[in-house]
Amino acid sequence: MTFEIIFVLLSLICMMIALVLDKMRPGMVLFSVVVVFLCAGILSPREMLEGFSNKGMITVALLFLVSEGIRQTGALNKLIKQLLPVGKTTVFKAQVRMLPAISFISAFLNNTPVVVIFAPIIKRWAESVKLPATKFLIPLSYVTILGGICTLIGTSTNLVVQGMILELATQEKYSHIKGFTMFELGKVGIFIAITGLIYIFFLSKKLLPDARPDNEVPEDEVEKGEMLHRVEAVLGSRFPGVNMTLKDFNFQRHYGAEVKEIKTRSGERFLTDLDNIILREGDTLVVMADDMFIPTWGQSSVFVLLANGKDYDQVAGKKKRIFALGLLVFMIVGATVGELPLVKDAFPNMTLDMFFFVCITTIIMAWTKLFPARKYTKFISWDILITIACAFAISKAMVNSGFADGVAGYIIGLSNNYGPHVLLAILYIITNLFTELITNNAAAALSFPLALAVSEKLGVDPTPFFVVICMAASGSFSTPIGYQTNLIVQGIGNYKFTDFVRFGLPLNIIAFLISIFLIPVIWPF
Repeated sequence: MTFEIIFVLLSLICMMIALVLDKMRPGMVLFSVVVVFLCAGILSPREMLEGFSNKGMITVALLFLVSEGIRQTGALNKLIKQLLPVGKTTVFKAQVRMLPAISFISAFLNNTPVVVIFAPIIKRWAESVKLPATKFLIPLSYVTILGGICTLIGTSTNLVVQGMILELATQEKYSHIKGFTMFELGKVGIFIAITGLIYIFFLSKKLLPDARPDNEVPEDEVEKGEMLHRVEAVLGSRFPGVNMTLKDFNFQRHYGAEVKEIKTRSGERFLTDLDNIILREGDTLVVMADDMFIPTWGQSSVFVLLANGKDYDQVAGKKKRIFALGLLVFMIVGATVGELPLVKDAFPNMTLDMFFFVCITTIIMAWTKLFPARKYTKFISWDILITIACAFAISKAMVNSGFADGVAGYIIGLSNNYGPHVLLAILYIITNLFTELITNNAAAALSFPLALAVSEKLGVDPTPFFVVICMAASGSFSTPIGYQTNLIVQGIGNYKFTDFVRFGLPLNIIAFLISIFLIPVIWPF
């Protein structure tokens, strides 16, 4: 084992520990590792920076703006209210009515705004029809994940893998490898999504907890507060008090609201001794705030979600909503048609792919003020982009050092030459464990060089291994920390960590079995 391999291995172990401990944002953790590789000579400056210009990473950035344009028109608010049953219903009937449609929507929009908008509305509706909101909020998060795996743009993970494939294809040795088309991943994703929906319909009532009512604020505090209201605030990555206690970070001085309860992302709830609780991204604070709190901070990335049981509909008119949805359809259809051989032959000097059409859509949305063009930077999750860009560089370091080849050889040795099917299963499990512990995008990027090295040593087509990375990296159901949408619904639904394990682990197994069975059939080795 060479010095470079040992160095990369130790660096990756330290990176995993730092990500699990959550002392810094994932982007900064990965950037630190990239700089270490640069100093060690494992990466050149050019290789370090290549990820920042990758087409997949930039596409993710632009899709944040497209999702924001749709969100600000209020189209999603109108849609969910049409989906929710009126009057007496059952958990099963309500889920059948709304969840498939939400899954379809999330195949084309960023999952986070879908959950942020739908979660408080669904919770309020569930309370009004006397159904437990706990039967709907985890399913809400899960169906957005299931929908996302069905298209190229449904989740940033798919675009990360796509970007790495396209970068690989620029090398003469791999020029025969092609990227994914818009709906290609849906060949397996749709089976996972349908099976997942059936699982949710029939087992959520049994496996998910009954309603856990929120703690009410004592009467005397409400009177003393006069026009104060109970607000649930999910902390975002830019919250300035992350990794600090309330004693060190005066929430009331910063935001004019008093914290009454803290729901941590590990599922614990604190009503006393709040000053000594360390705040983490994804924690939910229950605060007493006035009517200006949500209008003031609702557009800020400091909080991922703010909810107080009231509607805050956007003022955009019907024409603007239709125009925004028309642009979304234009982007999807354009990117799909642009991949057809006939279109490629007609426009040989142009690449009419998703990147091309998302650029056009974003600019039109900015020109027509579907999102505030002067504030466009605040709608982009920069930490996710930095994480993706740095993950590309770390993946390159794994190849340069020989680490990827070494691990691939070890995995093949463990499988005792059982063939590619066993190695496909091992790669799925490794990637899925990564995504539950760190982030989905980093998991995909770390697994990509392993997939390539394994396929090369076996002498088989790497495409099945690339597809399995997409499925495994997105299939985060067993913990609340693996996916941001899980964190969002955990606080607002008063879920415990074990609720995700009990309900999500079987779904992880279902996704694993379907993937391992179907992927080699659809994309032969």
